[in-house]
Amino acid sequence: VFMASQLSAAEPVKIGMVTTLSTKAGYLGEDIRDGFKLAMDQENGKLGGIPVTLMVEDDGRKPEKGKQIAERYIKKEKAKILTGIVFSNVAMAVVPKVVQQEVVYLSANAAPSKLAGKGCNENYFSVSYQNDNLDEVVGQYVTEAGHASVYLIAPNYPAGKDHLAGFKRYFKGVIAGEVYTKLGQSDYAAEIAALRAAKPSAVFFFLPGGMGINFLKQYSQAGLKEQIPVYGPAFSFDERILKAVGPAALGVKNGSQWTHDLDNPANVQFVAAYKKAYNRMPTLYAAQGYDTARLIGSALKAVNGDLIDLTAFKAALKDADFESVRGNFSFGGNQHPIQDLYIREVIQTQEGFTNKTVKKVFSNHVDAYAADCKM
Repeated sequence: VFMASQLSAAEPVKIGMVTTLSTKAGYLGEDIRDGFKLAMDQENGKLGGIPVTLMVEDDGRKPEKGKQIAERYIKKEKAKILTGIVFSNVAMAVVPKVVQQEVVYLSANAAPSKLAGKGCNENYFSVSYQNDNLDEVVGQYVTEAGHASVYLIAPNYPAGKDHLAGFKRYFKGVIAGEVYTKLGQSDYAAEIAALRAAKPSAVFFFLPGGMGINFLKQYSQAGLKEQIPVYGPAFSFDERILKAVGPAALGVKNGSQWTHDLDNPANVQFVAAYKKAYNRMPTLYAAQGYDTARLIGSALKAVNGDLIDLTAFKAALKDADFESVRGNFSFGGNQHPIQDLYIREVIQTQEGFTNKTVKKVFSNHVDAYAADCKM
């Protein structure tokens, strides 16, 4: 009798989500949170049959604020599981400190190269990708498509450099130009003029959020869209951005590890449930939030919700025994995903602008830094 009453009185497992809910990029954190909450709602507030409490706070895209929230979750709330960070600069400020304490951090988005190689840690899992992956697939595709020269544009901050490095790792042609713009820049007239003069056979850009919206519109207005095709990673082509860009994005091909049209049972179910719950198409970020919750659920189930010793919980996470909305999903030696990568194309449907999967370019792709991780 004593045992039974003890079990029923067990506290729900606390999960701390540090994410970006304000600024123009606030919808990225919203989608991660909403995808995560959908998984919990489907189990009536549980994950893997274990009751959980999700705490969510806005880091405002500020590394210092992210650090304070994480510290409070760990010290005051005694949370053993943290997730949710959107931006790499926030991740670099928060994750290395978190994993030194007996806490597991699972990334539902940001996955900078520094944490994938020599900086890997047994308490850190990336459930999304490694930053470079969604560019590597485009580099490979653009090479296969026969483009001889490509002009590169990205903002001047760590992720911008990671993304162009990823593209260059697989692109075999000539780099016609490599330009780093101001973070948050809105006018690209000078860059577009220089690009026009360079006459590349294609353009590859990593300009997330509002930067990408402005660039694509100005590029189209300059009359270059029909002459020089544009490529990029999925981050500039989610449904929310496409709504703002409109026809200027039509036909643009981009790299991703997920699209709403991937035909596997977990994804078909997820897309329908997400649309019903939130009345909008899920983005990449929502899919990553959902997968992160399902992964946590699979590991909580394996250890029956017991996080006193995290060793068994981490081993269960590494097994990745859950149905990913991406189809193939497993962890490499550095606890980053081994997964398929695709090229998608922006199309227009009755509902508006969206992506369709065009081609699988990589199967079970391993990131470039895994070999440097000694765990």
